[in-house]
Amino acid sequence: MPAPIPRQRAIPAAESGQAQTPAQAAPAVGGPSGDMSGDSSTDTSAAVSGATEAPRTQDTAAEATEAAKNTVTGDKAGNGNSHAPGPGHLTLLMIEDDPGGSPVVPELLDPTGKPIRVRTARNLTEAERLLTDDVHCILLDLALPAPGRAADGTDDELAVLKHVLRIAPHHAVLALTASGDTERGAEAVRVGAQDYLFRDELDGRLLSRAIRYAVERKRSDRAERKLTESKLRAQENARLERGLLPTPLLEGSPLHFAARYRPGRSRALLGGDFYDTVRTPDGTVHAMIGDVCGHGPDEAALGVELRIAWRALTLAGLCGDQLLGTLQQVLEHERSDDEIFATLCTVDIAPDGRRAGLCLAGHPSPLLARPGRPAELLPYDNNGPALGLLPGARWPRMQVELGAEWSLMLYTDGLIEGRVGEGRRERLGQDGMVAMVRRQLAEGLRGEELLRAAVNEVRDLNGGELTDDVAVVMLDRTP
Repeated sequence: MPAPIPRQRAIPAAESGQAQTPAQAAPAVGGPSGDMSGDSSTDTSAAVSGATEAPRTQDTAAEATEAAKNTVTGDKAGNGNSHAPGPGHLTLLMIEDDPGGSPVVPELLDPTGKPIRVRTARNLTEAERLLTDDVHCILLDLALPAPGRAADGTDDELAVLKHVLRIAPHHAVLALTASGDTERGAEAVRVGAQDYLFRDELDGRLLSRAIRYAVERKRSDRAERKLTESKLRAQENARLERGLLPTPLLEGSPLHFAARYRPGRSRALLGGDFYDTVRTPDGTVHAMIGDVCGHGPDEAALGVELRIAWRALTLAGLCGDQLLGTLQQVLEHERSDDEIFATLCTVDIAPDGRRAGLCLAGHPSPLLARPGRPAELLPYDNNGPALGLLPGARWPRMQVELGAEWSLMLYTDGLIEGRVGEGRRERLGQDGMVAMVRRQLAEGLRGEELLRAAVNEVRDLNGGELTDDVAVVMLDRTP
């Protein structure tokens, strides 16, 4: 595009939404705009307003100056979020080195019939100064020289567009090109513009519609991108949390394992409850279930640390009081607050499967079911304190007879603290849970099916999702 002839600039008028033709422009005031690579105006009023407007009428210099003051006031009072148009005016920033010869017609209207305000910049340096938060859309002349563009035009013909997209990544952009240059316009859209327009075919109605479309498309693109990023982040978190759930190590054991896990946090896969089961080389099966107080991600992370520590210590040969004492040291070092504690239940089942050792650290006692007998809770008289409450605490290990055929259910308090009854003023409690499981066993439910039915019934009795984490583990032995 030929270099424009330096000429004087008009005093900016109020942003009324009516862009002007050259015949309507006010008399030029101020010095010449000779340097096209920098700020092209020495007009004090234009510099104060931060926007170069085309006057609507043959204003006098005094009237134009007053209008410029109104522009400043209007800009400062405008909608702060220009990318989501509210009740205020839409604002267009036109970047063209010959705004006086612009084809923009006198009136541009937004969807509500309000005038679209127009600002003009003669080069990219001035455009950066005028690119304030209340600008909604940019109309860019692709023929405008770009920084670093070769004089012979052999370099990137869309360099000016790419520069604008870098300095205005959140603004809608309309590309203005020569009539019939469809290929260049389509390439501009591919690079990042919302649409392209032909310079010689432009009129007010077309431009108004294009501005509205570009703003809405940009907003839609940003919303879609945020939604995609949110989905990807959720999928990544889900994979991470799923990977933190344990895989039982029971190879070579005749015992059957089942588990159900439901975090209390919304849209989470991992909560403060944790469990694990491993078989040591001597044939002993060790099972554990625990609960870190609280329901946030920090508690979930601490639960994972305790579970991994338990597995490592168990495979190293520790059990009972020695194991729990070491876990308490881990908890004390890893917790973010001295008031955080964790309850724990550990069971070590002998290789013959007929007896087990039980340790309770402030945790509910497991439920034992055997053929011909009602399901019952294991003894909890020697229940020790929760981990992290008492320095130097001890946790006695109780010996329990299981028999030849049995089912052992370990659970966290989320299963027994759901609300029940009219008005849901009461808790289900351990007695209510025992009665529920007895009935489900009588109905022939076993293993995974029984756990699923138990968790679903507790949720139904509660009248909706449980607020606490729930973890349930079942170990079965059949002859």
